[in-house]
Amino acid sequence: MRLLWDEFVLGEKRTGPLRTITSDDILIHATETGDFYPHHMDAEWCATQPFKKRMAHGTLVLSVMVGSLADEINEAAMSYGYDRVRFIAPVYIDDSIRAHSEIVAKREHTKNPDSYGFIDENVVVKNQNEETVMAFTHIYLVDRK
Repeated sequence: MRLLWDEFVLGEKRTGPLRTITSDDILIHATETGDFYPHHMDAEWCATQPFKKRMAHGTLVLSVMVGSLADEINEAAMSYGYDRVRFIAPVYIDDSIRAHSEIVAKREHTKNPDSYGFIDENVVVKNQNEETVMAFTHIYLVDRK
């Protein structure tokens, strides 16, 4: 697929697959990042806290949800970054989450507007109870015609 900046449609939506977060996901993410905080790893400690149980790293949820929307390769676009990342509610072990996205903005590249543009995709992540657990804007740098 080669979708150029001019071909993106404001308001276009897509939904990723449902993904269940496991204790193995949390362990692997902790090992990869070095984040072994008790919020993620220590069930006994968590039981003494207001949230009562282990929760997934926000960066784990972000990574998994970005990946869940990467179902097609667009050779004309690449990730430029993420804005307004918010961890709204915890994701616990065995929660199932899904990303819902919408193209909300198209902006010209300020330094090279004839060659590139930016696409803003708002992403909302919901759990199995349809509660919003995360929100962010994924920014893409996209080739122009």
